Amino acid sequence: MKKIASKLLLAAVAAGAMGAAAQAQTTATSQFNAQITIQAQCVVSSPNTLDFGSSGLLNGNVDAQMNFTVECTNGTAYTIAMNDGANAAGTQNRMANGGQFVNYELYTDSNRTTVWDSTSTVSGTGTGDPITHTVFGRVPAQTTPAPGTYTDTVTITVSY
Repeated sequence: MKKIASKLLLAAVAAGAMGAAAQAQTTATSQFNAQITIQAQCVVSSPNTLDFGSSGLLNGNVDAQMNFTVECTNGTAYTIAMNDGANAAGTQNRMANGGQFVNYELYTDSNRTTVWDSTSTVSGTGTGDPITHTVFGRVPAQTTPAPGTYTDTVTITVSY
């Protein structure tokens, strides 16, 4: 009887150990979602100075160009407008030095046929990467003011 009791006890201990081992391998799982909401956004970067260089008499056109980038979320339609600058007289862009001015204009094309202002805009669609745009400037022939450095500040507005 002792042998039977010992065998039963060993069998019970072994079954308990097997049950513990089986419980150690049991797992519980769950899941969760990851989420981000992408909103339409545009950023203007890298505008430099539209530098017309140095000139003596303004008896002919002086041309210059400058690049900047617009980066918008993929698929976001946008338009780019330019204002007439801080020294404008009506819709005439002017660079100033004290009370003297040099007239100039901004264009969307290298032929300088389409003025770039608040009503004549350039359109695009974002790719998620920066897109380079070029503004073409022209100082037309005009009465030359006194020597000095003439400047203006133009605002680029991207609407999306």
